[in-house]
Amino acid sequence: MKESASNEAQPASELIDQRIADLADWRGATLSRMRELIKEADPQVVETWKWRGTPVWEHDGIICTGESYKAVVKLTFAKGASLKDPSKLFNSSLDGNVRRAIDIHEGEEIDADKFKALIHAAIALNTSAAAAKPKRVKKAS
Repeated sequence: MKESASNEAQPASELIDQRIADLADWRGATLSRMRELIKEADPQVVETWKWRGTPVWEHDGIICTGESYKAVVKLTFAKGASLKDPSKLFNSSLDGNVRRAIDIHEGEEIDADKFKALIHAAIALNTSAAAAKPKRVKKAS
């Protein structure tokens, strides 16, 4: 994989496009497909680029990150330990107190409807947490 040119002024969506293009193999295709499913599940999702080159999808907080390694594409859900996963999509980072991940290996397919349900659950959790936070009120001078 060649290194993407990092430009802080470049929109995150373009940086993610470049990452997918740079991978140029099954990992790029997999990351592209999962990105597509995330956007289908939440058309208002915000794409960000953090931690020196990690695609991140957010809605009232981080939903998940999309990392690519030599043998796996990893989708790490920031609050995955708090999500119900009746379909057992989480298959990595299962011992942590906060995060859970889905590792996708070459040739593996993730059920689109089950994945979208997990995205919806993550958004609901983020939204409820955002609503529960007390709002800061500025004092009048």
